Amino acid sequence: MVKFLGVFVCLLIVAMDIIAGILGIQAEITQNKVKHLRLWIFECREPSHEAFKLGLAAASILALAHVIANLLGGCICICSKEEFQRSSANKQLSVACLIFSWIILAVGFSMLIIGTLANSKNRRSCGISHHRFLSTGGILCFVHGLFCTAYYVSATATIGEEKMNRQGGHA
Repeated sequence: MVKFLGVFVCLLIVAMDIIAGILGIQAEITQNKVKHLRLWIFECREPSHEAFKLGLAAASILALAHVIANLLGGCICICSKEEFQRSSANKQLSVACLIFSWIILAVGFSMLIIGTLANSKNRRSCGISHHRFLSTGGILCFVHGLFCTAYYVSATATIGEEKMNRQGGHA
């Protein structure tokens, strides 16, 4: 039952990140269909309400996938370099994946939000191009799914190892 739950959580995280990535890329495609004038890094264009909705949905699903992975993966903490070096390979992997997933979340979420806000209804002005922010944020959603899944699996293995060590120590 526990293994089935683990597989389900991994599939849920990957599916949510894939959906967020597809929505981000689709938002970019929709945004590019809008009439615009582009001169080097500056552009004037009409906002796309459909791209706004798709970008907002992508950012929301990405954030939700991250929250689920972190809540269900548990808290794996390492406070010092010495503790990191003494830790098991699973614990080191889980910490590394956790750090990378947070970095990818920050960059991907920011890109999706910047691209989404560029399509807000009240943004009918000319300015710096927000070209490819939505699609790059969408691609980072796929990478986020890989790191969150690796984090969940390694964190779960670490928790299992620690339980086995505690039970072995008391026997």
